[in-house]
Amino acid sequence: MSPRSLSSAAKAALTFQETGEIYLMLLTIQHPALIPSLYFANNNADITSRGNTYLAWPFQVALPEEREDTVPTIQIVIDNIDRRIMAGIRSLPTAPTVLLEVVLASSPDTVEAGPFNFTLRGVDYDALTITGTLSPEDILNEPFPQYTYSPASFPGLFP
Repeated sequence: MSPRSLSSAAKAALTFQETGEIYLMLLTIQHPALIPSLYFANNNADITSRGNTYLAWPFQVALPEEREDTVPTIQIVIDNIDRRIMAGIRSLPTAPTVLLEVVLASSPDTVEAGPFNFTLRGVDYDALTITGTLSPEDILNEPFPQYTYSPASFPGLFP
């Protein structure tokens, strides 16, 4: 696995003893029923990245523990400050795709980490927060090989 490629500003921010750089997490929620997609930044002001305006919205991401025997799931906690959030989630017929990216506040058009693609699998909420479980594509339970090589499926293989 090759090392992650970071911009020179990101490398400097990581190696300096003190820095004024701020890492921001960008959240994009995509679904065919959501046009346009929803864009959020874990920041105190809206930012524009690659032509999209990310709304300032408080959220937290709890990264999973790294284990070999399970597919990691991530918990995302969003402040429940607007009733439209849960109304929007409930109205979706299928699970939305959630995209996480990390950028520097000084250069929001350069993605330093990501994009990380997840599917929103479960949602719990109360008066203050909405907690969602994000999971990547479950490749551990995919059949291997994908196809059964039989005369009906692949007649050219059989005389």
